[in-house]
Amino acid sequence: MTIKINKEFYENKLGEALGRLHSEGRYRTFIEIERARGNFPNARWITEVKEEKSVTVWCGNDYLGMGQNKIVLEAMQDALQNAGAGSGGTRNISGTTVYHKKLENELAALHCKEAALLFTSAYVANDSALSTLPKLLPGLIVYSDELNHASMIEGIRRNGGERRIFRHNDIAHLRKLLEADDENAPKLIAFESIYSMDGDFAPIEKICELAEEFSALTYIDEVHAVGMYGDTGGGVAERDNLLSRIDIVNGTLAKAYGVMGGYIASSERICDVLRSYSPGFIFTTSLPPAIAAGGLASVVHLKTNQMLRDQHQLQSNILKARLKAVGLPIIDHGSHIIPVVVGNPIHTKKLSDMLLSDFDIYVQPINYPTVPRGTERLRFTPSPLHGPNEINHLVKSMDYLWSHCALNRAELSA
Repeated sequence: MTIKINKEFYENKLGEALGRLHSEGRYRTFIEIERARGNFPNARWITEVKEEKSVTVWCGNDYLGMGQNKIVLEAMQDALQNAGAGSGGTRNISGTTVYHKKLENELAALHCKEAALLFTSAYVANDSALSTLPKLLPGLIVYSDELNHASMIEGIRRNGGERRIFRHNDIAHLRKLLEADDENAPKLIAFESIYSMDGDFAPIEKICELAEEFSALTYIDEVHAVGMYGDTGGGVAERDNLLSRIDIVNGTLAKAYGVMGGYIASSERICDVLRSYSPGFIFTTSLPPAIAAGGLASVVHLKTNQMLRDQHQLQSNILKARLKAVGLPIIDHGSHIIPVVVGNPIHTKKLSDMLLSDFDIYVQPINYPTVPRGTERLRFTPSPLHGPNEINHLVKSMDYLWSHCALNRAELSA
């Protein structure tokens, strides 16, 4: 047998794949920053010529600045001193600590559920739950919003069961799909409360009505809402008084709560099943105790800090009004997420680069496949700590660049 390929073949093929991203303007570069404690939302950035600059981060998911909060940091430091660095194992083998259980109990209470289950990330929680449940509920049909997060799509795809994709937030289409299937087949409707790329809300109540009519489970991803919406930070479902009609909640500790990790909140039985059958839970080392302690402190703190949530919404509304006033094409669905649609990957990257190098503003370009081609954008996520000075500087910079670049497309493409 004559082998016709060598290691150069693999390198060339992988190089071609990377080359396609470069040619389309979709190659992703990572900006290395160092967050400065006590100076949020600013960070230190080391430029290519080794110059240190202070930049304002406008694209972070630490929506409320809780990653810098004194209460969270002290809780983490105490746990680190008391329990050490790592958890020491999987949840089943020495990796379940008092910190994990206290946090799970707090999260269950947050969503008015019987139980909660911690995962290493909300991605893993979505993937694990949506790939495990269909294997334990024979014949389960999953109905998924077409704009669901990649973690939901991957979990649904991997479960091997029946799936239906309904048009985004289209209740009539969802009803049509439900009506076409066997009325006695088990069903689950999976959707998000806030969709992170456009910042729009799901019609949760109408979905719940359909779920009740067709005896389907409801599965909601609240990662861009927990901590920020509802009287105690329980998300949009809490804000709309719909928690009792939601069967399974997916949430994260890595955004508004400022640390890391994900979770499922649901019935005792569903959490027990996922604990017992989900590979994504069983076969991975649990979160470090310090992370769980920080998450717990953050959840408890935000349950009673409506002032911070109100300030967050105020800053978001101010920025949206200011950007609209200078004529920028923002998408405004009433949430805290503010996309400015550019519509071209090369132009989007150029704007991002110029904001960083010339104006000390860091916002990452968002391109296909995260968003559809032709809708490439810059997505701004203001926090309560983005004050008037930061907002003024951002609006003036965007106004200048947008006007300047509109007249100099050749420069953008250079």
